Amino acid sequence: IEIGTPGQRMSVVFDTGSANLWVPTRPKPPRLGQGTHHYYRPPKSSTYRSSSRTFSIEYGSGAVRGQFCSDTVAIGALALEDFAFAEVGDTSGLDHYGQADFDGILGLGFGSISEGGVPTVMAQLVASGQLDEPIFGFHLHTDGSGGELVLGGVDPEHYVGAFQFLNLTDVGYWAVDLDRIRVGDVLTLTASSAAIVDSGTSYLVGPEREVRAIAAMIGATSILGMYTAPCDTPMPSLSVTLGGTDYILERDDLVVAEAAG
Repeated sequence: IEIGTPGQRMSVVFDTGSANLWVPTRPKPPRLGQGTHHYYRPPKSSTYRSSSRTFSIEYGSGAVRGQFCSDTVAIGALALEDFAFAEVGDTSGLDHYGQADFDGILGLGFGSISEGGVPTVMAQLVASGQLDEPIFGFHLHTDGSGGELVLGGVDPEHYVGAFQFLNLTDVGYWAVDLDRIRVGDVLTLTASSAAIVDSGTSYLVGPEREVRAIAAMIGATSILGMYTAPCDTPMPSLSVTLGGTDYILERDDLVVAEAAG
């Protein structure tokens, strides 16, 4: 995305698990280990407006803090003038931010979970009439490259058949009813009744008791909160049932990374 006039290019995670946009400003004093991030420089934008309102938000991986401001925000050919977002000077609470390959986070959740009650990017784009339809669509490539986000529609090159629609159970997060989780043909779990579809993470996360049961079935052991298994271990499929439809994850779908040794 680009922020300001002239535009300053920033890399953001499009996160359905939150609703605010924030970008980093260079910390004062500068800190070591901050990586190669792009920093938003308010004095270089002629359309920047400051604010005295403080901002903080907590994610599963930690917190960031800063203050609200407003400026022009552009996503491709789409632009929002005088849009309220946060300039963040303190990312020290966010785990591994120095090694992250993104600068900030753009929330695609609903306004009810927006910190400070500021409008969301998606809501403002819809209100401005710039979108053909009030929807967005992700295509996440299996090897981490070639992904795509379409605002205002979906790309017919990346799907076949019809979409399965689910009602939201929480108009804040993208939360839906979870019918069941099934491991192979043996274990069925139904204790958890809801799931959040979160584009901000590549992990499957659940209640400890159920996750332990799944891990035992696939031969995985816990190391620092993550589960690992020998690469040659046969793994049963993991089926997630939403709206009566089974979404089946095979072994390769469950592996975050493989390591030698």
